[in-house]
Amino acid sequence: MNIRLISAFLLFTVMGCGKGSDPAPVVVPPPPVAVTTFSNPLLPSGPDPWVVRKDNFYYYTHTLGNRIALWKTAKISELKDATPVNIWTPPALGLDSRNLWAPELHFVNDKWYVYYAADDGNNANHRMFVIENASADPTSGTWTFKGKITDPTNKWAIDGTVFNNNGTMYFIWSGWEGNVDGRQDLYIAKMSNPWTIEGNRVMISKPTYEWEKLGFPDVDVNEGPEILQNAGKTFLIYSASGCWNDDYSLGMLTLSDGGDPMVASNWTKTPTPVFTKNASGLAFGPGHNAFFKSPDGSENWIIYHANSTAGQGCSDMRSPRMQKFTFNSDGTPNFGQPVSITVRQTKPSGE
Repeated sequence: MNIRLISAFLLFTVMGCGKGSDPAPVVVPPPPVAVTTFSNPLLPSGPDPWVVRKDNFYYYTHTLGNRIALWKTAKISELKDATPVNIWTPPALGLDSRNLWAPELHFVNDKWYVYYAADDGNNANHRMFVIENASADPTSGTWTFKGKITDPTNKWAIDGTVFNNNGTMYFIWSGWEGNVDGRQDLYIAKMSNPWTIEGNRVMISKPTYEWEKLGFPDVDVNEGPEILQNAGKTFLIYSASGCWNDDYSLGMLTLSDGGDPMVASNWTKTPTPVFTKNASGLAFGPGHNAFFKSPDGSENWIIYHANSTAGQGCSDMRSPRMQKFTFNSDGTPNFGQPVSITVRQTKPSGE
């Protein structure tokens, strides 16, 4: 057999073997495993957290001090993956140019409003202010300054919130009775529109129990009021004691059934706090909360800030955490205790 025949034979053999061999298997990667749990904190920092849901999105904000920003996400448990959008930078000078605290975003009469506390660099001048946006999405459109929101006394004010009761809009905030620091009380007033208080304020709570007076000497604090409504009942959850104290906690007022919110005697204070620290779970000074529903509306959730180490006080080390809560048979909320940051929780239903 000559060299040409040998080459042809080998080529035929190789081609024949190649044609008849099985093709290399295609490797299909397995589908990604869905993550169904999360753990606190949601962000490394986030004092005074606030959440509201609209059109299948959650909008989140917290105290930044020098501006107001919003985080937009379909899954609040994945807040860390959202990119904050700056929506308001205060003027360089003026009554609302410094120390922007505890912004709250509300959708009222088809417009967005942010209520926030600010001053001119002097804490004694802290007052409440409001901005407005007509866009369907509060992270877009134009924000317009509507001005200071105050009652005729024009006293020190922080931590303002709004709620509707039987068709009437109310503003609730933490303020001083006089013109000097020493005690923070909770006040309420009617509103004629989302940026205007109508008439005089009424004090509905002042610190009376020892757990509302913890901190340095002569520090009595009720602040961070938030309304929670369930089965026809109205509760006011607030923060008590100095925020620099590890025992900063949540208290509760209950409005009498059918009672006028402007009558102080219609609010009854629960004698013990309803949410307190969990030292072993690394949750110190839990407070300044907000409430929201799971995406499918079947679950109630609370979001709040807390420190992971004792003694961290009112700094930016306070981080946002959230957990599911339920209601007791009498309609009152049952928040349990702060869930440990070492424990993974099931994500809100519908995420």
